[in-house]
Amino acid sequence: MALPLTLHQLSAQPITPKSFAPFGQVIFPSLDGAPFGPADAQLKLDAGIPRFYIMTLSNRGMRFRTVTRHQRCTQCLGALEGKDWLMGVAPPGAAEQPNPQDIRAFHIPGNCFIKLAVGTWHAGPYFRHPVISFYNLELSDTNITDHYTCNLAQEFGVEFEIVDG
Repeated sequence: MALPLTLHQLSAQPITPKSFAPFGQVIFPSLDGAPFGPADAQLKLDAGIPRFYIMTLSNRGMRFRTVTRHQRCTQCLGALEGKDWLMGVAPPGAAEQPNPQDIRAFHIPGNCFIKLAVGTWHAGPYFRHPVISFYNLELSDTNITDHYTCNLAQEFGVEFEIVDG
């Protein structure tokens, strides 16, 4: 028997390194030649062949019923052309599914990218533009061998809608 579905609105908060720290990192531009340090993406890509590609998404809407995590690698996402976008996230952990009360939404400007920590639950990218191309850094087989999805509608009877602004 299916649970009745309840819609929860998430207000997207502006992303900052501090507010996003439980989920990963925010990487802003730095000067060329700066030495590697804590402001750089701290990557974990040693469990396979890294894959860096551009994915084009369109008409995504702002609602989600599932969240996904990757347990073997970090993932980096950033929009091309300086377009802003949104992401739903829940902190990583040992549990088989996230706590829906822990899900947050972030507004990400086009001048930075995010690195999701290993195991961070995520939904998105979402956006109001008709189309955005994103660069994506993960492992070559992430979406085949390291793709764990929790269906929030089936497990908890919830759907989320990101409200921006």
